[in-house]
Amino acid sequence: MWQGSVVSIHVAPEAAAPMQSRVEARALPGRGLEGDRYFLGTGHYSGTPSPDGREVTLIETEAVEALLAETPGVKLAAAESRRNIATTGAPLNHLVGREFWVGEVRLRGSRLCEPCKHLEGLTRPGVMGGLVHRGGLRAQILTEGVIRVGDVVRPA
Repeated sequence: MWQGSVVSIHVAPEAAAPMQSRVEARALPGRGLEGDRYFLGTGHYSGTPSPDGREVTLIETEAVEALLAETPGVKLAAAESRRNIATTGAPLNHLVGREFWVGEVRLRGSRLCEPCKHLEGLTRPGVMGGLVHRGGLRAQILTEGVIRVGDVVRPA
């Protein structure tokens, strides 16, 4: 069985605003992370219905590192990925349709968070193509709690 960890946490108060790093964030079911654009209803896609919501997104730091290694000249920090939680050691693509824990918070992977033109427009050319199928995971928050940097990520 695998076990990963939270490397960093990021929120942005509104669409296109720079992501802000946090040492912890409160997760609320049906809402997202307190202070984040989708929690506040001010995200770029907030007006577009989504059957699985936009509560929280995760990305593997390994995917960000691979992008750097495979796409010379395309640099991207975990916060620039526009994902809320950067992890290490957690196989996020395998968590679609599965429940898992991030610290004290139980999540369910809903679908892959493929990169989009909006992300590439906020970062740099090459990001969208370089993150296809490894752009992260969208997840629903099942239990309220606080997620902290250093928390364990593990299967439910």
